[in-house]
Amino acid sequence: MSITPQWKDELRARITLSSLVQRSVKLTRAGREWKGCCPFHEEKTPSFYVNDQKQFYHCFGCGAHGDAISWMVDSQGLQFMDAVKELAGMAGMEVPAPDPVMAKRAEQRASLIDVTEAAHKFFVDSLAGPSGGAARDYLQRRGFSPQVMREFGFGWAPDDRQALPKALSAFGEDMLEGAGMRAANEQGERYDRFRGRVMLPIHDQRGRVIAFGGRILDKREGVAKYLNSPDTDLFDKGRTLYNLHRAAPAARQSGRVVVVEGYMDVIALANAGIADVVAPLGTALTEMQLELLWRMVEVPILCFDGDAAGQRAAMRAIARALPLLAPMRSLGIVRLPAGLDPDDLLKTQGKGAMEKLLASPSSLIDTLWEFERDAQPLATPEAKAGLKARLMAHVDTIADPEIKSLYRRELSDRFSAFAYPPRPPRPAFQASQRSPQRPGQRGWKGAPLPAPGLSEAAREQLSALMAGAQRQGLLAAVLAGLARHPGQIARHTEALSTLARHMPNAAPVIESLFELAETLDSPVATAICTSQGQPAPSADIRYAFLDEGNDPDAACEELAEAVSLLVERPALEAALAATIARFESDPEGSFAEQTRLRAQLMAVEERLKAFGRRKAGTPANPGAGTDDTA
Repeated sequence: MSITPQWKDELRARITLSSLVQRSVKLTRAGREWKGCCPFHEEKTPSFYVNDQKQFYHCFGCGAHGDAISWMVDSQGLQFMDAVKELAGMAGMEVPAPDPVMAKRAEQRASLIDVTEAAHKFFVDSLAGPSGGAARDYLQRRGFSPQVMREFGFGWAPDDRQALPKALSAFGEDMLEGAGMRAANEQGERYDRFRGRVMLPIHDQRGRVIAFGGRILDKREGVAKYLNSPDTDLFDKGRTLYNLHRAAPAARQSGRVVVVEGYMDVIALANAGIADVVAPLGTALTEMQLELLWRMVEVPILCFDGDAAGQRAAMRAIARALPLLAPMRSLGIVRLPAGLDPDDLLKTQGKGAMEKLLASPSSLIDTLWEFERDAQPLATPEAKAGLKARLMAHVDTIADPEIKSLYRRELSDRFSAFAYPPRPPRPAFQASQRSPQRPGQRGWKGAPLPAPGLSEAAREQLSALMAGAQRQGLLAAVLAGLARHPGQIARHTEALSTLARHMPNAAPVIESLFELAETLDSPVATAICTSQGQPAPSADIRYAFLDEGNDPDAACEELAEAVSLLVERPALEAALAATIARFESDPEGSFAEQTRLRAQLMAVEERLKAFGRRKAGTPANPGAGTDDTA
């Protein structure tokens, strides 16, 4: 269907946006605009404005913004084309003619909806009839109220292989099969797909029945507990969320959407008065389903059962979400107590317990860290290294460069705190343990011990690095920063070891720093120096973490960022060289990997430039900092 920008402009011009919005939101005049309480989040003071001249609405509270078309999509839950058609009808405009192929497909879809709507009516009637007695008893035992049963459209599929052709004789066999209601075996015999099951209709965003889910009453050997319709022209289970047409309006009021594992969990929560709940349909959350959720709220809450299967489901969802993360777009994770699903929790502890859990979900990064940390024993250095590798493998899937950098830094810090915990203070030095007194050592006369210093060779190496500031300024600055803040050396042990492998000229200084860090108490904050003094950074090397007047915590955080940047580039360059080397044996895989690595390398280069522009006392200048970030 050809909808041009010019046609959309004409459509907007013919619609008075404030009149459209006032159908569901109370607005009052505010100069040339209209204002009211935002329908997308709860508020008492109006921050939602509608401007008819500029043809947009905007909320200064939650940031909701759009035009007449997006209003119909966001507030009414319509698909884009459905919103356009409805607005065109209001404006007296004719929607551009559809593509013939698409028009035929739309006609087929409309016909199939007639089938599913008729099948739903048959299932509802069957539940109320003589054959539905056992199903009614089951639903009563589950505690579903009559109101919820009517709202969710419970039905019953009789245990009869040919019930639907008899009941829906107005539709041919092909239409019944096309709607997913009938199937055929290897012998060509056609039969009802759903038999002897409690039936639940699955709706699209407009509330039309497009598929079904069925549950058996009692466990039977070899029979699936739940059965969903197959994918059809109407139904794509990877693009559909159960109960979305009811949950979307509720989510706009609550500012929250909850995702549970199955549709019976959705109904149990609705039965308890929690309406903003959806569920996938027999599969893990897909990328399209995540996009549907993010259209409603910035941080959907995923609620999983407290067993091992629930934990695996949470990690599958996280793995799908990581590449799609964006600013202000994440996930919250709630894990129920072990052995309980939502229905169990509601029955044993009540709605308040569920609301309390939903009010304080874990963040995505907390859940990722805890899962990988607890995935296997970490009793050996190799196992701990495996933990770091798994965490960084997750980070590498994140597409957004800024979020990737922040995740890498946060998870690296957590790993360092876990793998390199502070050492306990050494016991007080006893007189009997004293070695022969040297000049300046704290002895009977109380003379102070000298602060530890770099070896003479390391001092010369660091001086040389500092002298070459134009070429290796960031490296020299990092090493000088670690000498100034020795308590940070243990935090960056792994990164510095990697750096020593990639930059042999820095290895002596790094090794000397490691040795000296071993001699320091963990909480030490004073600089490593010698009686002759530590080599002073060149005047060309100016970073905030080298400025003695800066806040120590802020300096250490900037130093950590510098270490990350310094290590990341040579590691990417080495990986790129290895990938290029295997081009002849694997050209397709090598090319794809080269493309990915070059993009990562460009992102690191941009971060290096930006970091260089933040030098202490250096004004913002887009051209600054390029040479001394090598």
